[in-house]
Amino acid sequence: MNLLLIETATAVCSTALACDGQIVAHRKSSAPNAHSVSLPLFIRELLALQRPDAVCISAGPGSYTGLRIGTSTAKGICYALDLPLLSVSTLLSMASLYYRQHPAYCGLVCPMIDARRMECYTLLVAPDLRILRPVGADIITPDLYSPWLGQSEVVFIGDGAAKTQPLLGSHPNARFDPSFSLSAEGLLPLAESLWHEGKREDVAYYEPFYLKDFVAKKSVVHGLRD
Repeated sequence: MNLLLIETATAVCSTALACDGQIVAHRKSSAPNAHSVSLPLFIRELLALQRPDAVCISAGPGSYTGLRIGTSTAKGICYALDLPLLSVSTLLSMASLYYRQHPAYCGLVCPMIDARRMECYTLLVAPDLRILRPVGADIITPDLYSPWLGQSEVVFIGDGAAKTQPLLGSHPNARFDPSFSLSAEGLLPLAESLWHEGKREDVAYYEPFYLKDFVAKKSVVHGLRD
């Protein structure tokens, strides 16, 4: 089974090609406008290596623009090549990737995606990928994770972790890993499970998991009227 994996939920633009459970090629960029500029080029390179049996998209939550670009690209490929579409929770894929990268770690993982101001998209996950605290758009407070920090070590990862470290970092069980980087590779084991379970998305009607409604900012371009 061959899978094309697409991750565009944050500023990181990442794609990967997996064959029989192994990543055989990977492209990644955090450059400005990488989703609109680099994503088509990355995918073209990967498709030249192997035709996939399905496309898996990172479902969100995350950047509204990034999710829209990734989803529209994935749908276009599915329509053009007549392929099924899979979708995986972005936060759960982050936790899955962290546990794969740190097989000796047996504490909890809290992936965090910056949702601006002091708000983050978060999830709390156990080593067996059980969800202990569901996805939420949370305003981070010092006692938000106290019930879990009082019982276990919790590592906070993702681009939302750095801004919350001053609030949570004083707890002896709180850990922060700035070296972690979001990647399409994290989608692989979850996508394989969906494939074997026969779970597919409706390509025509699928939409990303935004969690929050998109709020357009007022234009600051001079000469434009309300």
